[in-house]
Amino acid sequence: MAKVSMIERQKKRERLVKKYAAKRADLKEQLAKGTDLELKERVQLTMKLAKLPRNSSPTRLNNRCLVSGRPKAYYRKLKMSRIALRDLASRGEIPGMVKSSW
Repeated sequence: MAKVSMIERQKKRERLVKKYAAKRADLKEQLAKGTDLELKERVQLTMKLAKLPRNSSPTRLNNRCLVSGRPKAYYRKLKMSRIALRDLASRGEIPGMVKSSW
């Protein structure tokens, strides 16, 4: 089980990314379109983008297991770690999945 503080930090980042997504996209679009902008205007747009919270950037998000909060060995399709997947499969809580033996 991951530390509760790390899980909560991740949730906070997800909220911030969602909150600032439109504003961040708008500023980036203005910068991309503004090839004919003066240097001063481009710097102002860049400074506005830099003043947004760092944790509102989508690149700061990590994939974490929904069951245990583990950040490593994460299966994107299932949204859980390999350890949690094996645990649930062993208990028979995942339909159609059985532990192999031969």
